[in-house]
Amino acid sequence: MINNLIDFYLKSHPVTIGVLALLSLYFVILNWVFFYRYFSLNSWLKKESDSLETLLLGAATVNENSFLNNFIRSSNVISKEVLGLAMLAATKEATKGLSVLSVFASTSPFIGLFGTVVSILDTFAHIGSRSGNMSIIAAGVSDALVATASGIFVAIFAYTYHQILKRKSFELISFIQMQSDAVLARKA
Repeated sequence: MINNLIDFYLKSHPVTIGVLALLSLYFVILNWVFFYRYFSLNSWLKKESDSLETLLLGAATVNENSFLNNFIRSSNVISKEVLGLAMLAATKEATKGLSVLSVFASTSPFIGLFGTVVSILDTFAHIGSRSGNMSIIAAGVSDALVATASGIFVAIFAYTYHQILKRKSFELISFIQMQSDAVLARKA
């Protein structure tokens, strides 16, 4: 296994190695963003769910842990506009990290493809200097396709993580919207 990695490293074009290093960095970053945001959104979702539950059970206002509490306390008047601003602020906070995952999901296949193209070009350049046979082409193309596969691999995780966090953010904003509606209904 280690000999195969060393052999791959020695045979590969430096651009391909750079592409694989960049995609590895992408993969580390996207996992960090996902797990950090996933657990923080879950924690926030639990607070907002509890706050909504207490409102629906007859509480006069949101829990002190609720995101809306800061806006309600700082405003002298509870209005639709103030709660609308709170919704915008919550949406901004809940969707942090989604743009990074979106960029990684859309760019990683192209980065992998770039590494593949450069590696295939390098393979064809070496064919001219040696007696070109099919085994040289096959070995070069198979090594080159590792970059494409890596790009697609990273993109799959980035897109999946993006969709999961997007859904969590939607649920969170829905809970905050329901609390906002309940507070306005109590006020009226």
